[in-house]
Amino acid sequence: MKMTDLSIMKRYIRTCEDGWNQGWHERNGGNLTYRLTKEEVAEMKPFFYDQPREWVNMGVTGENLAGEYFISTGSGKFFRNVALDPEDSLCVVEINERGDSYRIVWGLVNGGRPTSEFPTHFMNHSVRVAATNGVCRVIYHAHTANLIAMTYVLPLTDRDFSRALWQSATECPVVFPGGVGVVEWMVPGGAEIALATCEKMKEYDAAVWAHHGLFCSGPDFDTTFGLMHTIEKAAQIWVLAMSCGMGIRQTITDDGLRAIARDFGVTIREDFLD
Repeated sequence: MKMTDLSIMKRYIRTCEDGWNQGWHERNGGNLTYRLTKEEVAEMKPFFYDQPREWVNMGVTGENLAGEYFISTGSGKFFRNVALDPEDSLCVVEINERGDSYRIVWGLVNGGRPTSEFPTHFMNHSVRVAATNGVCRVIYHAHTANLIAMTYVLPLTDRDFSRALWQSATECPVVFPGGVGVVEWMVPGGAEIALATCEKMKEYDAAVWAHHGLFCSGPDFDTTFGLMHTIEKAAQIWVLAMSCGMGIRQTITDDGLRAIARDFGVTIREDFLD
């Protein structure tokens, strides 16, 4: 048996494959992190290195994540190669007891480090763990082309994007009734975008990165990938409708959105409705 035979690794790798097959991960674009359960860590420990790599300070601190373990894609690694060579493309990292440093305990056999946006993921895991009482375990970033296109046209506000997406597909107010947050364009991988995204993720399961992509969170891979997929499908519908050249002539009304929320037992964000 190998590390990659474990169920959690199979599901992680499948999510990477699914994202690649959607066309969301050109070259080394995008990243995926997962916070392991204690049971999953126990299953993995026989495969950990006898001598973990050196501790690396992240420049950020998440005290509520001290001692946790994460699976991460590697910096500069291609999603299309994850299934082909997971030990080269992925790693498992351990967080120290101060919650400010990591060390690689498995993976990246040919060298490297976790995704360059690992500090951003880490900070947002910390926020989502607090916001969901520990339920959130997955953070996924991808370059969803239709949603990116919307960021060149719509005002970059939470309300404008949430309404446009809700009205583009009936499933949207069911899947993300709280709406989506929007982060204006910033250089990726730095402290500024990490902090701005954290503020949005205190309220939302998903944040739009203007001219860059989408940042989603969830309790498991299916839920998180499904959120990403639903938002991007709605964005595709919106872009297709707008490309017809006649503007939006009819759509789901606000009372229709309220009716969907009522019948499906979810609470839609009322301040985003007229």
